[in-house]
Amino acid sequence: MKSEPSTITIGLVGNPNCGKTTILNKLCRSKDNVGNYPRVTVAAKERSFEHQGKTINITDLPGIYALTTQSPEESASRDYIHAEKADIVINILDAGNLERSLFLTSQLIEMGKKTIFVLNMIDEANRKKLKINSAALSNMLGGPVIETNAITGEGLEKLKDCIIEVANNPDEIKQAFINYDEHLSDAVIRVQEKISQLHQDEMSETQSRWLAIKLLEGDEVMISKEKDHDYLLEMVRRERYDLARDHDGECEMLFADARYGFVHGMVLEAVEVVEDPGQRYDMTKKLDMFFLHRVLGIPVFVALLWIMFQTTFSVGEYPMNWIDAGVGVVSEFLDNIIPAGMAHDLIIDGVVAGVGGTIIFLPNIVILFFFMAVFSETGYLTRAAFLMDRVMHSFGLHGKALIPLVMGFGCNVPAVMATRTIESDRSRLIAIIINPFMLCAARLPVFILFAGAFFSEMAGTMVFIMYMLSIVIAMGASVLLNKLIPEGEPEAFVMELPPYRLPTLRAVLVHMWDKALNFLQKIAGVILVGSIVLWFLQEFPQDVKYSMDYDSKIEQLRSEPESSENSIAIAGFKQKMAQEHLSNSYLGRVSQSIAPIFAPLEFTWRDTVAILTGFVAKEVVVASYAVIYAQDEESTEESTSLKNVLSKTMSPLVAFAFMIFVLLYTPCLATIAVIRREAGSWKWAGFSVAFSLVLAWSLSFVVLTVGNLFI
Repeated sequence: MKSEPSTITIGLVGNPNCGKTTILNKLCRSKDNVGNYPRVTVAAKERSFEHQGKTINITDLPGIYALTTQSPEESASRDYIHAEKADIVINILDAGNLERSLFLTSQLIEMGKKTIFVLNMIDEANRKKLKINSAALSNMLGGPVIETNAITGEGLEKLKDCIIEVANNPDEIKQAFINYDEHLSDAVIRVQEKISQLHQDEMSETQSRWLAIKLLEGDEVMISKEKDHDYLLEMVRRERYDLARDHDGECEMLFADARYGFVHGMVLEAVEVVEDPGQRYDMTKKLDMFFLHRVLGIPVFVALLWIMFQTTFSVGEYPMNWIDAGVGVVSEFLDNIIPAGMAHDLIIDGVVAGVGGTIIFLPNIVILFFFMAVFSETGYLTRAAFLMDRVMHSFGLHGKALIPLVMGFGCNVPAVMATRTIESDRSRLIAIIINPFMLCAARLPVFILFAGAFFSEMAGTMVFIMYMLSIVIAMGASVLLNKLIPEGEPEAFVMELPPYRLPTLRAVLVHMWDKALNFLQKIAGVILVGSIVLWFLQEFPQDVKYSMDYDSKIEQLRSEPESSENSIAIAGFKQKMAQEHLSNSYLGRVSQSIAPIFAPLEFTWRDTVAILTGFVAKEVVVASYAVIYAQDEESTEESTSLKNVLSKTMSPLVAFAFMIFVLLYTPCLATIAVIRREAGSWKWAGFSVAFSLVLAWSLSFVVLTVGNLFI
């Protein structure tokens, strides 16, 4: 606090006609003019009063609707707050018009000031049959909320006590946080980092973030103050252009939509209409009455998810088959032009088998993220998270974990990083540990492969079931962790609900392209390298001692007259020889040494290979099967489809248990590294690995045991 301990400086902020001056008069026993029309206060007024032995100086700032520079009143109020002339900001809210008042509040939150929120005209809210949950509002805003009636003076003594309490304990104020669109948030971070470099030791993190927001909004005053930093302004110009192009809307509107979503979500969470006053709902409210219905909302959400996954599988099957056929053509072409030898086997059985066996799932990835882009761009994705918030609280999960968990459906790495918005260390830690249980896009190829191989009649439904299981298990893990980790302070969260918008084709295509490119980059990187490493591990050592002289047997059969029986026998000997070589390779030896751990789950040592490689990246599980069974494919006259080969290796029940194991077992290496960084130690990263492995093994065993009782 900048003032002396005995003096507290207050900035009084609010919309025109919200009762600011009346409150000032009651607190300071002054007689300034008041009225029922806007902007009675046209200049800042300063008053003071004594309370609990301290002098409290109050500056009554002009009534404003936003913290821009479009009017002298707005400019004066913003400059006063940004200059940190006040120790505490008191934001007066009109309880009868809460949604309008909170738009200014959202901008105060962006400025990061310690704020007390006064819910004035509470009698107006009661007259309109509005029931406001002040405690929930306080938790969501990140500061105390005091209900007052400025006319009667109700609640003002409590406000005075609150001012002293906040002044004495400023660190107990927990700053709220507004989540923007992913691309907008990334742009803010990039600009903020540049500002921090240019203004080292001049600005706090909150100040640099606020300046980044203002620059991206095109605030002329802030731009003029940075006129000497050409590189920064050029960077801002490019960011604004890219955002406007990709979202078909100016940056100013994107920020406004985020603030409106913040406010709309808060009002839905904290305000209940006791009796319908017959207000006219706009289109967003009408749609929310359906999509956020307390009874219909979740069934509609589940139905939309089922449609998404069913379409992902059924429509994606056609381009999958085309790519699969193309991989076969490439493999056959290379087989004919590359001379026999180690290079031939490496390219055909290693690179083409591993990469080709994974790339066929690209259409499914693209279709899935088409739906995700539509849900996100229309504003429905945040509604789905809002619906789940009601469920999550009953599992003891922090509301702010909603966004990270939803992000986990894409990739667990940025999802774990997104938990930074959770102030409570305990709640954040729980969100970090359960996040890897969300079914990320990397696991999707595994489930599509297994669903098609073992549950072809209901493949789309099986993938949908796995997504539902990931949510249920994450919720269950949260309950368990809440019992294991000592309790902390409960916190609430406002879910931003932006207005519904028709998605632009460009925004959807950009979203799909980003995900497809990310998948292709993994194929060109970790999957390619993994496939080559796997091939070498299964090919060496070369001097394997076989149980019989297969070469002599094959040569003997070839010297005899050609017949179908001889051809089948030769193929059988080749297959046995290949599998015996594989079991004695480095890969086979390592896997067989670990295989007993998975024996109760009825997983073979080949399944163990896939599990081990999945520690690096879950997509490599599919590449592992493709490389392992490449020789089988060549030595049979049946379809070369990996699904057909895999379907003969285990029962559907074991396959389902394997899918559950892959869903839950240890995060990939990149996620483990991020968990260590975000949780602050290797201890929690190790706990996450151990916890997920134990949970994966246990649930797979339960599924297998219970399933065997009925099958």
